Amino acid sequence: MFARKIRVEYEDHQQKIPCPLKWLDSFSMRNFTNASLFDDTMPVADGRMEIGNHVPLDQLCAAMEDWFRRKGYLAKDSKLLLEEV
Repeated sequence: MFARKIRVEYEDHQQKIPCPLKWLDSFSMRNFTNASLFDDTMPVADGRMEIGNHVPLDQLCAAMEDWFRRKGYLAKDSKLLLEEV
């Protein structure tokens, strides 16, 4: 649907693990994040999202990492990794 496809993983104990679809859905629901900048994001599977051309990848990563930590999904010593595929 969107022009860009990204892989969304987190690093835990030096292993890359795809973010569960539940996490991605939680972030993408605007009524929770209230950030219109990320309206053009659509989770499609574990570790996979499609995003629009105007979504800045670095800001998306920072916002998702913050959201996942606040929700208790991401441990404080884990790191979120986004990569365009």
